[in-house]
Amino acid sequence: MVERCIREEGVFRSKYALMQALPRKIEYSTLISILTYLEASNKIFLGEDGSVTWVFTDNPKLLKLLADSPVMR
Repeated sequence: MVERCIREEGVFRSKYALMQALPRKIEYSTLISILTYLEASNKIFLGEDGSVTWVFTDNPKLLKLLADSPVMR
């Protein structure tokens, strides 16, 4: 649920804004655990200012473009 919400929105200015955007309420400690996991798996970036940004490339069109593009040396 948290991953889907971040993926659809793209950027949240704070963890509190993310908590408010979730369809169901979760505890803050649970949210921190989920964000730690998502950051470790390189799906999100946690900024120094508390922002949460989706960085994982899961767009099929982008992945196809990257696969078909020539390698520059």
